[in-house]
Amino acid sequence: MQQLSAQDAQFLYLETAHNLTHVTAVAIYDPGTVPGGRTVRFKDILAHVEARLRYNPLFTRRLLRLPLELDYPYWVEDEYFDLEYHVTHGRLPAPGDWRQFCIHLARYHSRPLDMNRPPWEMYVVEGLDHIPELPAGSYAIATKVHHAAGDGTSLTRFFASLADTDPAGTPAVPLDEPPEVPPGVPSLFAIARRAVGNNLRSPLRLASGVLRAAPGLLRSAEESVLRRGAAADRDRVAVPPTRFNVPVSPHKAFGACFAPLKELRAVREQVPGATVNDVVLAVCAGALRRYLQHHGELPRESLVAWVPVNARARDGDDGAGSGNNITAMTTRIFTDEKDPVKRLRRIHRATVRSKAARAGVSARVMTDLTRHVPAATQVLASRLVLHSGVTARFCNLFISNVPGPQVPLYMNGARVVHNLGLAPLADGMGLFIATPSYNGEIGFNVISTREILPDIDVFMRCIEDSLAEYRDLPAVPGGRRRKAAPGRKKKDPGTFPG
Repeated sequence: MQQLSAQDAQFLYLETAHNLTHVTAVAIYDPGTVPGGRTVRFKDILAHVEARLRYNPLFTRRLLRLPLELDYPYWVEDEYFDLEYHVTHGRLPAPGDWRQFCIHLARYHSRPLDMNRPPWEMYVVEGLDHIPELPAGSYAIATKVHHAAGDGTSLTRFFASLADTDPAGTPAVPLDEPPEVPPGVPSLFAIARRAVGNNLRSPLRLASGVLRAAPGLLRSAEESVLRRGAAADRDRVAVPPTRFNVPVSPHKAFGACFAPLKELRAVREQVPGATVNDVVLAVCAGALRRYLQHHGELPRESLVAWVPVNARARDGDDGAGSGNNITAMTTRIFTDEKDPVKRLRRIHRATVRSKAARAGVSARVMTDLTRHVPAATQVLASRLVLHSGVTARFCNLFISNVPGPQVPLYMNGARVVHNLGLAPLADGMGLFIATPSYNGEIGFNVISTREILPDIDVFMRCIEDSLAEYRDLPAVPGGRRRKAAPGRKKKDPGTFPG
């Protein structure tokens, strides 16, 4: 019996009618690479998914929740699994341009999953006919998956099981043969016995976690005493109120633009030791500064970002191919700094401190301890968090950088030309900027609500301007000279942002 972890279950318990905790991954395909020039039909996509179902259990598993949440839910095989219920298709409404595509995806992302079935669905979108930068006949596949099924790393494995490395159909990852007989629904007696055992062991595991965390907590307390005064005042993270820190509605807004990954890598030369993630934060900070200045709302204090951190082993061997294993850090992104290089330098210093400081220790400790909290307590705690408004005091927005495959991928012979992603929001944190990378390209995907970002096209122009600001910095003496990308210019918000 495979049971959800406490972290997996959090995404179930934090979900409300307005705060849906699923993610939507979108791939845009070029059918021009299909061998023989044949047309990819909807039934071809269905057949491909059906052929890969058996290689990833997430496709056919549904959640079994216990009465009164006496224990965490279980994954069980869906005895009535129907592929055609999960995979549907439609056409982009006129005029079929980039703006309509983003609106279409936002509406799709706003609809909840059927949690009585395996928590995923796939939507094939045709009619991308008036987006000049896309190859003729391009189509998109939007795949919605509940976050309880996995984090960015494990869901990447889920999508990889559908992908190929060439038009001939060579699987992108090894397809391990599944067990011949899938596990059935556990008996009521087995569930009850395990629930009793888990609840009895929870206090012991919690105490053990506290003991393991004690040295880290002690060091954190010592650092707190030593860093009092001016240094502590400098490092204290205050979260200013913004338009993003309000309750969110169910009406989502979405926009996306892209940039060559090599451009962001080149920007790292401006600050020794800076990472691509630091550059991503700096670009986002520049865009936020421009947008809030445009509305006369830029706070004197820096905005604070919540940045998820992969907690899996560096070699990927964490003993679990699915589920969530993440922690997070909060860091100032220095929207109060006008100079782009100084902003990047300050962000780099802040992220180094955030990873090593007591905030990082606290995040790891809480991640460890919450694994041993009983399910009913977890539900109550989640509800209290949702209704207390405390989330707005943690940060102003989410920024998540998920590295993706840097080689072209295919499905049914069609090549993926762009990857996009839509993430969940939360009351008090109504802006999420996801920056997945793929095949030498990085995307800036903005998810908010129509009430919070009524002019999302303006926000996307601010991201383009911030990217240009960093791209146009003079080359660092002694560093590699960067060539200007040919033909790059500011795009009209109603067209495809290349």
